[in-house]
Amino acid sequence: QVQLVESGGGLVQPGGSLRLSCKTSRILFRLYDMAWYRQSPGKQRDSVATITSGGTINYSDSAKGRFTISRDNDKETVYLQMDNLKPEDTAVYYCKAVHQSAPYINYWGQGTQVTVSS
Repeated sequence: QVQLVESGGGLVQPGGSLRLSCKTSRILFRLYDMAWYRQSPGKQRDSVATITSGGTINYSDSAKGRFTISRDNDKETVYLQMDNLKPEDTAVYYCKAVHQSAPYINYWGQGTQVTVSS
C-alpha cells in the first residue's frame, strides 16, 4: 500500500510562511521524481514545483522566488517551503511521485489545505 501523506498546511496571514511535507512509504523514493501541485475551487490542478530523482528543480512562475522545493532521500520526504504567501496561494496542495523511467507508475497524496487570509 503505497502512501504519500502531506502535512504542514493551515491558515496563515498574507506575507507569512508555511512548510509542507510529503512523507512517502512503500516506494523506492530515490527512483522517483517528486512534485507539488495545487488546486483551487473552479481551477485546474497545476504544478507548483518539481524535483527529479537527480535533483533537478523547476518552479512555476508564481512560485519562483517565493517557494523552495527540496527532498531528503534518507527520510523519503519531499518539502515545499512557502514564503511571502499571498491570498492567491490558497489551495489544496498535493504531492505527486513519478517513477523516473516509468512515468505511468505514479502516485498522489491526499492533499493538505493552505489558506492565506487576514
